[in-house]
Amino acid sequence: MANRVGSKAWTDNRLTSRLGLEYPIIQGPLGGLSSQRLTVAVSNYGGLGSFGAHGLNPEAIRKVIREIKSLTAKPFAMNLWVSMEDEVALTSTEEAFRRSLSPLAKHIESVGGVKPSYLPYEPIRFEDQVQVLLEEGISVFSFIYGIPSKQILDEFRRQGVALIGTATTVDEAVALEQAGVDVIAASGFEAGGHRGSFLQASEDSLTGTMALVPQVVDAVRLPVVAAGGIGDARGIVAAFALGAEGVQMGTAFLACAESGANALHRKALLSGQAKQTALTRGFTGRLGRGIKNRLLDELNQKGTEILPYPLQRALVRHLAIPAEKAGRPELLPLWAGQNANLSRCTDVHALLDTLVTEVSEIGGAVQSWSAHRQPAQAQDDQLTGESR
Repeated sequence: MANRVGSKAWTDNRLTSRLGLEYPIIQGPLGGLSSQRLTVAVSNYGGLGSFGAHGLNPEAIRKVIREIKSLTAKPFAMNLWVSMEDEVALTSTEEAFRRSLSPLAKHIESVGGVKPSYLPYEPIRFEDQVQVLLEEGISVFSFIYGIPSKQILDEFRRQGVALIGTATTVDEAVALEQAGVDVIAASGFEAGGHRGSFLQASEDSLTGTMALVPQVVDAVRLPVVAAGGIGDARGIVAAFALGAEGVQMGTAFLACAESGANALHRKALLSGQAKQTALTRGFTGRLGRGIKNRLLDELNQKGTEILPYPLQRALVRHLAIPAEKAGRPELLPLWAGQNANLSRCTDVHALLDTLVTEVSEIGGAVQSWSAHRQPAQAQDDQLTGESR
């Protein structure tokens, strides 16, 4: 029997069953713009709230987890980056720091900031972050920029933690399935924030969501979550039509007051200032998508030297913090996906209410392919049986 997106059945699939959700909607981790308040609100509603903890030291992560747990008994995801720094970050020099500071120095001065001094890089170990997640007992571990070791994945599985890996290409999705994850987030290049590519350079892994999702669905037997460019109920219905069993939305949640985005950032998302987005390495040293503004354009100019991740990220923060205080959005890294101009809601509960209601309205006459589509192995088995 074919199920329809507009019926209750659109919420009953392998994704919601494995993660313990009422709705197959995942709030994107949002990296440094995460907040406990947003994570809790989404999870309490019945979706999956996520917290991007890659920039936090282990004890800060422990504090975040305990705070979230004090506010919800529902599942939530903690998100980490498997690759914590570019290899050359460990050997980057003071001279490179000065060259990269040069185009930012005048802006730092104009907003009343203090030019930073060079400090050697002190890394945070991914393994130490992971240990805290294991000690604190989370329900969902999501990750980007690679695949954790078999030993780490085995320990999460032993504890019954659901694993969500991020793929920006079909080959990455296959590698994640082979590693034994439970869910694959297929991230199209429309997505805001960083590109989590790990098998090839990010610039060579720029497949759009509409092209990526159905190919990943055909290549793996796991539930697939569509991520990138999904800003409203129409996008959710389209994702299900492509074979996804859930969606991950970042920019739409970023516009909500509960997110960790500052007021200037939220205003840019909600006021029509986000008509153009672009990819850049200038904000952090790794490729990501943000609203096209003066800072992005200047850092994308040919010949501008960019430090490796996370050195460039730390450098730009010396501009971003005083620029925010000075009310200068043109000098801020404003992360956003290509769907940014669809942002309407400033309250997370209202956003989720709208999404759930409109999916039912829009999807009333649209079949949910993922609800009746047989997994690849089942199709193969059926064909094999028919040929006997």
